Amino acid sequence: MSIPKGLGYLTIMAPRNLLYVRSNYLFGSRYWMIRFSTEILFKSVSFRLFSKKCDNADSEPLDNEELLNNLLTMGVDVDMARKRQPGVFNRTDTSEQDLQTFLLSKGASKEVIASIISRYPRAMTRTSESLSNRWDLWRRIVTSDLEIVNILERSPESFFRSSDNLNLENNIKFLYSVGLTNKYLCRLLTNAPRTFSNSLNLNKQMIEFLQEVCLSLGHNGPTDFIRKIIFKNPFILIQSTKRIKANIEVLQSTFCLTNDELLSLICGPGAKILDLSSDCMRRSYRNIKEKLFSLGCTAKEIQKFVLSYPDVIFLGEKKFNDKIDCLIEEKVNISQIIEHPRILDSSIGTLKSRIKELVNVGYDLSTSNISLLSWSQKRYNAKLKKLYIEQNIVLEN
Repeated sequence: MSIPKGLGYLTIMAPRNLLYVRSNYLFGSRYWMIRFSTEILFKSVSFRLFSKKCDNADSEPLDNEELLNNLLTMGVDVDMARKRQPGVFNRTDTSEQDLQTFLLSKGASKEVIASIISRYPRAMTRTSESLSNRWDLWRRIVTSDLEIVNILERSPESFFRSSDNLNLENNIKFLYSVGLTNKYLCRLLTNAPRTFSNSLNLNKQMIEFLQEVCLSLGHNGPTDFIRKIIFKNPFILIQSTKRIKANIEVLQSTFCLTNDELLSLICGPGAKILDLSSDCMRRSYRNIKEKLFSLGCTAKEIQKFVLSYPDVIFLGEKKFNDKIDCLIEEKVNISQIIEHPRILDSSIGTLKSRIKELVNVGYDLSTSNISLLSWSQKRYNAKLKKLYIEQNIVLEN
């Protein structure tokens, strides 16, 4: 099928541009009339796309075969490692054997080392010198090599994420300079090691912001304030100042707190909820209010409930509602829940099984202490055993 004569230009779609071919085109010194059929045109395009695909396939870098063999010998989960950080497998400068030797010398087992590399293969790109220097810096805070190994086992990224040892050293010096002792730095390193990978500037901004908050609320001991808030919430230094500021404002406006009340809250039980987004905090609190209002609670009771146990705000709307419904169905009074909010820490499955066990031994939840619903399993089992013995004595008499 030829192109109609009236068509002056034929447009061909190509990956990078549009080509306009005039039907009368000059080749050298002669004129040629070019006719394209639909079949030829589409075959031509298909062929170019196919060729491009082949070119890409040919240019893909191959995995480092020696690295793969070493990792398999070490017991590394290669599939997991490749999925997490595929670029590492194209490098020729990895030091997996040096890494294994180094960590073995610090007391790590081969299984732990394999797990570390499987979850964070970039660890293999660190030189022996860099590892040694970083380890020495961590040992300024942590008392033993085994403690560091335990941190690495839980969170390999915390140690291997950065190779900037100068930044780490500067962060350590700065945090000491603002009054944080080894106890607090150890808590940060154990729970929120990313703090030390932050730029020094970021950590300075947060510390200065917290100092300003402290002074603005009428407290004259910023060092004491920072220690308390970090001890309660070691993750605070890896949050943004914007988020923390917004959450403090939400807490103060929502609960109409005085400066002293706000200080006590954010240095104590409310420190952790500063990590949430302000929108999430508002949404969660709104749901709590609606649910408890529907059960006859007053605004004062609801505020007391949340301020006595701010962690309840972490519960999603559905989870909170389901737990309350579960307890109400099992004849637990809402006033008891308000007095003992920590029972909401337990899963619905745990609540149901414990309530059933307690009822079977004659424990009256409607008139008795319900706090045992959130006890540790060991403590709860001891209490249950005691109740069972008491019930048998009563039955025998």
